[in-house]
Amino acid sequence: MDTVVRLHPARGTRTVAPRSSEPEPLWREAVGRQLRDERHRRGERIADVADRAGISPQYLSELERGRKEASSEMLSAVAGALDLTVRDLVEAGARQLPGSRRGGQAAGGRVQLLAA
Repeated sequence: MDTVVRLHPARGTRTVAPRSSEPEPLWREAVGRQLRDERHRRGERIADVADRAGISPQYLSELERGRKEASSEMLSAVAGALDLTVRDLVEAGARQLPGSRRGGQAAGGRVQLLAA
């Protein structure tokens, strides 16, 4: 489904729902949360997942807490260690960002701007 954002004709300001007072999460936080949630869902220890991914448990911990920005190679290694694809991880992380429709967060679709 498409998202329609109406613009005020005189000033070009958007008329959308007021923004939350909470800041938008960083991408590394959204992805880290997905890594941690999946590891917990599987009932695995951080050391076991880190070992399969070929990284240190400390580094995986920092990724899960959103403290480190992982390279695409690292994300691929950790996702693979959790039997996920990078696409699975990206889609799950995107659902946590504001504007998503799933779980109160972002789903795909085009954005259309309309003058009021």
